[in-house]
Formats: sequence, structure tokens, C-alpha cells
Amino acid sequence: MEEKPTAGPVLRESATFPPRVVAEVHRAADEGVYEIRGFGAKRRLPTFDDLVLLGASISRYPLEGYRERCDTDVTIGTRFAKRPVHLKIPVTIAGMSYGSLGTRAKGALGQAATMLGTSTTTGDGGMTDEERAASKTLVYQVLPSRYGMSPDDLRRADAIEVVVGQGAKPGGGGMLLGQKVSERVAAMRDLPVGVDQRSASRHPDWTGPDDLQIKIEELREVTDWQKPVYVKVGATRVKYDVMLAVKAGADAVVVDGMQGGTAATQDVFIENVGIPTLPAVRLAVEALQELDMHRKVQLIVSGGIRSGADVAKALALGADAVSIGVAALLALGCNRAEHVADYRALGTAPGYCHHCHTGRCPVGVATTDPALEQRLDVDVAARRVRNFVSTMVLETTTLARACGKSHVRNLEPEDLAALTVEAAAMARVPLAGTDWIPGWGKSG
Repeated sequence: MEEKPTAGPVLRESATFPPRVVAEVHRAADEGVYEIRGFGAKRRLPTFDDLVLLGASISRYPLEGYRERCDTDVTIGTRFAKRPVHLKIPVTIAGMSYGSLGTRAKGALGQAATMLGTSTTTGDGGMTDEERAASKTLVYQVLPSRYGMSPDDLRRADAIEVVVGQGAKPGGGGMLLGQKVSERVAAMRDLPVGVDQRSASRHPDWTGPDDLQIKIEELREVTDWQKPVYVKVGATRVKYDVMLAVKAGADAVVVDGMQGGTAATQDVFIENVGIPTLPAVRLAVEALQELDMHRKVQLIVSGGIRSGADVAKALALGADAVSIGVAALLALGCNRAEHVADYRALGTAPGYCHHCHTGRCPVGVATTDPALEQRLDVDVAARRVRNFVSTMVLETTTLARACGKSHVRNLEPEDLAALTVEAAAMARVPLAGTDWIPGWGKSG
């Protein structure tokens, strides 16, 4: 006779201490150190998914399919630079250092950007000859660490980006763990091989906006006022940061939301510092408008941009262009279901991996290990990135045409509605089906 199962106790999960929190308490108690990881925030945040575009019908006139043009070009650095950067598309590749990524990954990103007619960015640690050769348009980052900083490389670049902060860790310095510090990486950074490297959290030669202005002028003098100078900030006090960057003389401002990725930092930083990209765009645009500098100082938005819909919505809120990092790595092959046993050895699986900091990237992207790097076919990886970004641009133009726009940058807040009260308040667009903006009453 079959026995009936005995009724056990009803297990109730604690909202304050769910199993993942309990596990982290146990890990911290055992190890006595905070967790370091790569990638970006994993918590649920308001995103561009919480907005929808209002396509044309009778009240607005859509463009006809692919027969009517919808342009995508953008020029960055029109304020002061003698040679602004002209891009065919409003999607750029964000700064990711040689060291966090390998030579082949950096080369593939450069090749893809060149095929697409857009720019890529050096990241911390300096410029490699391979990246310069692969990238027709290369932005050179000046970070607090000054690792690999070279006046000659400033002149070789097409634009300069002064990095004040990243979206994943505003107020914190970058990390590169020792297992990724190869002889070449160490030589470029003038630091020991195999030793953990941590960048400073602030620039060593300035403490405020007046000093930033001096630094920007120094960079202009070094490059004979040829190159645009961007200022990049992690999204926190966005309005004031953007205003001060403009006052200091920036040609363009890059605002990186908290969904932005990183090769390595504290998990507590990634999940708890900064604000999402969605409100950051709106705050940056309002700051530029208040100064009467919107479209005169270009705004580039980054942090969790994944699709043409994200691009279209960022542009509609007032950005001039976007920048992608994690999405570009995924297109290269990050988290692709290959070499699955190596993912298991890291304690993870394809689609869940955030182990960029270990230097043991199974697909050869976030590593300087020569054997692992060989797993990345540069030409194949470059083609994948080109295909992905081309798809993003096609999606963006399709949506812009549906809203009746002959240029993607003609998208505007009037083309948007919000699906949640939170998104409506953050983006300052009406809740769908209403003319209500929370905290602001009726729109218009």
C-alpha cells in the first residue's frame, strides 16, 4: 500500500534575509573580504523598457519603409575642436582597457567600429599600436591613474575623453587583478607583473571644476586644439556634474548610468552606487538646456544600452549618441555557450558569467592569457560586433521612421510615453494614456 507523504513545515522565506543574502553573509563571515566581480548591476532597475514610442498614424505622418531616408550621422566636438569627430551612426564603443580585455578583443572592436563608421575608445592603461591600427576613429581616455599616459598618444588619437567616473563605480577607482597583469600590461602601466592594480578615484592634479578647466586647456594645447575633449561622469549628481563639465570647456559630455559594466570592482559598489541611465539622460539634457548648450555640447549616454529601441529612446530624450560596452562584449562572444566546462570550473555557466576579473574568460575576451586569447577569432568577432550594431541602427531608423522622423536625432520627448509611474517621473514623460507626469502635473 502506497504511503502518503507526511505534511512538513511550511517554509517561509525572509524578505530581509532571503537565501542569497544569507549566502553572502556566510561568505563574508568565512572570507572577511568584500566580493569583487565584473559586468554591471544585476538588480532590477527602471530602464528604457519602461518607455514606449508613439508611432505616427493620422495626427503624425510616418515615413515610408526604406524608401524614404532616415539619416543617422552625428558630429561630436563642434564647440571648440578644429577637427570634430564625424560618425556615420550614433552608436559608439565605450572605453575598455587593454588589460581588462586582451589584444585580440581590442583589435576586433576597433575593426568593427571602422567598418561601421564609428569610434572606439582606449580605456585605462594607454593605447596599443594594434588598437590604433584597427580603429579609424579612436578616443583616448585620460583617467585618474594616468597609466600609460603619453602626449604622443594624445596626438595620435582622434578625440580625448577625460574620465571623472564610471557608472558602475562613480567615486571609486578601477581594479585590475594581478592574474591579468601580464608583462606587456605591466610595462604599459609601469607597475609590477602579477600584482593587483587599483586606479585612483580622483585625478591627482585637480580637485574641482576650476582645475578641470586647466586640465582641458592643457590637453587642447598638447593637441593644438585639433581634438574634441569629452568629459565622462558616472551618473550621480548629474545636473551639477554636466553643468560644471560644460563650464570647464568640454566639447562633449558622456553620462554613464549605473547599469554600466566594469571589468572588476566591489559588488556593493555595482549594486548600490549611482542612478539608472533613464533619469540620468533627462537630467543631463535639462542641464544643457538650462545653459543653452543642448546640441552645442554633445551628450553621449551609456550604461545598459542593448538594442535599437534603447538607442531611439535615449535620442528621443535628448542624447546625441550612445555608447555600448557590455553589449559589445556579448557580441564579441562573451557568455556564448562555448567551452562550457571552463565556465563550470569558474563556478558559473554561459549567460550568467561575471568573472571578467579572473582573467580566465572561457571565450578569450576578458583575458590576457595567450592560450585563452587564441579562442577569439578576430575577424569573426569583428563581424559579429558589426552585425549587432548594424542591427541596432536598423532598429533605430525603423522606429524613427514610424514616428515620422527623417533623422534619428529628430526624435523628441513628445514621441514617448511611460508604462510605469516610476519611469514617467524619472524620464519626465506622460504616463501612457494620460497627460500626467508624476510630480509635475499635466505635460506641456
